[in-house]
Amino acid sequence: MPYPDRFYPVVDTIAWLKRLTALGVGTVQLRAKDLDDAAATILFREALAVTAGTSTKLVVNDYWRVAIDLGARHLHLGQEDLADADVAAIRRAGLTLGLSTHDDEELEVALRAKPDYIALGPVFPTTLKSMRFAPQGIPKLTTWKKRIGDIPLVAIGGIKLEQAAEIYAAGADSIAVVSDVTQNSDPDTRVRNWLGASAKAA
Repeated sequence: MPYPDRFYPVVDTIAWLKRLTALGVGTVQLRAKDLDDAAATILFREALAVTAGTSTKLVVNDYWRVAIDLGARHLHLGQEDLADADVAAIRRAGLTLGLSTHDDEELEVALRAKPDYIALGPVFPTTLKSMRFAPQGIPKLTTWKKRIGDIPLVAIGGIKLEQAAEIYAAGADSIAVVSDVTQNSDPDTRVRNWLGASAKAA
């Protein structure tokens, strides 16, 4: 399978990680903010135990030192996190590195780090967190993909299953999904439908 998988949920609890792992989701990012390193170590040690021996790849958001210490394999950083991170140490530890981008300046910063994928967002308005960047829109995905070439492009921000085909067609290699799963009244069915849609687009 490609990395990250075409369907890429982002969740904030071990409970969600367990649920998605049981459903056979290939790539899941665990994003928990404002933890100290001790608390993050406890959380991600449990997360790695959940995914051990399964087909699910765990992506650690933000806590790069913890990811290195625990022997994690996949890491995602925002721009603020990237500014403080030791990219050389991350690479020496063998971690894959995904980076968030929101505008041209951030894309240039990300490309200098030679990431394993680049995320662009928010594609649509999102209610989960306040964003200082306006929605990018679907055409921006096509522009971004032309600029980054063979680097996988992850679309994120307010994306629903019904928009998936158009997002993939615009150039996204992967779609990161948050509220369309976690706020759905039947998340298990929604995940299965996402997996089906992403397989068709592969």
